[in-house]
Amino acid sequence: MNTQLIEKVYEEVRRKIASGEIKANDVEVAVKEIAKCENESKVKNEVIEVKEVKKEGKFMQAPGLTEFVGTGIGDTIGLVIANIDSALHEAMGIDKKFHSIGIIGARTGAGPQIMAADEAVKATNTEIVSIELPRDTKGGAGHGCLIIFGAEDVSDARRAVEVTLKELPRTFGDVYGNDAGHLEMQYSARASLAIEKAFGAPVGKAFGLVIGAPAAIGVMMADTAVKTANVEIVAYSSPSKGTSHSNEVILAITGDSGAVRQAVIAGREVGKKLLNALGDEPTSTTEPYI
Repeated sequence: MNTQLIEKVYEEVRRKIASGEIKANDVEVAVKEIAKCENESKVKNEVIEVKEVKKEGKFMQAPGLTEFVGTGIGDTIGLVIANIDSALHEAMGIDKKFHSIGIIGARTGAGPQIMAADEAVKATNTEIVSIELPRDTKGGAGHGCLIIFGAEDVSDARRAVEVTLKELPRTFGDVYGNDAGHLEMQYSARASLAIEKAFGAPVGKAFGLVIGAPAAIGVMMADTAVKTANVEIVAYSSPSKGTSHSNEVILAITGDSGAVRQAVIAGREVGKKLLNALGDEPTSTTEPYI
């Protein structure tokens, strides 16, 4: 089932659950029926993998809390607090002008969530308060993440979280993995405040991210990327420098948009070959976008 159809199905099922037309337990039936309505001819020729839809759309299982916004790929959860407690507000070091916060937390991934959050701050009246990268990946070689949005109005905080969750299927497109490790590539033609906060990249310029795990593969990917095109290194992180002692190398680059994109693609191709040497062919989490 193509990505656009999946998105339409998700949106319609969420709407029906919110309105009470269907219950969360009836999701499988609802997905099949809505998909048939949206693209009956395509559904006739394809078997809809409802289990996969449910896995990627865990946000359908709402816990009944107003603070809950949704969930997404990478065991990502989105929350919002309309009026954060004053003592906690101070302890977290949040600017006094922000009464509300949006929260993105994930067990797997950091780059996809940061890139998605970057799109969110472009689209909303919010700022990035903090980005933290805990050692996680559910026992794998990389990070999880905790991203806090600050907003003067709770509607902006909620919208930022919604935009982030919606962007995740795209930003997970160039995340590849097998049992031996993972690769991650990200690209933005115009970096904004989330990318600046996380990597120190200049706002408004093209940005690229090249990550390889185990770290040895990441070193080779980084070298290939910077040799391929005329780009500037923004940051280089390794297991004991700039990471939470994760077994990966992270290269952040900036420069002309065409050069950055070319460098990221070159790093990706060599990384896929090397990771393949350690196991099965690395596969994309969703659909590549770079």
